[in-house]
Amino acid sequence: MSKTVFFHAGCPVCVSAEQTIADALKQPVEKVHLGVAAHRVAEAESLGVKSVPALVIDGHVFHINHGADLSALK
Repeated sequence: MSKTVFFHAGCPVCVSAEQTIADALKQPVEKVHLGVAAHRVAEAESLGVKSVPALVIDGHVFHINHGADLSALK
C-alpha cells in the first residue's frame, strides 16, 4: 500500500493547497505526457504551467519538484 504525505508550513497558501489537492485526488486525474502529446504544451502554458511535473486543479497550478522547463518541450 502506498503512503502519501503532504508537507507544508501552515500558511494560508499551503492549507489551501492541502485542501484542494486532497479533494481533487478523490476524483479521476487526467495524465498528459507532453512528450507524446506535444499539441497540449500550449494548453499547459495557458494554464500557467512553467515546468513539469505540475498538477493543475481548478485553475491552480501546483509545480512539483522541477523536471523540465515547459519551454524545453516546445
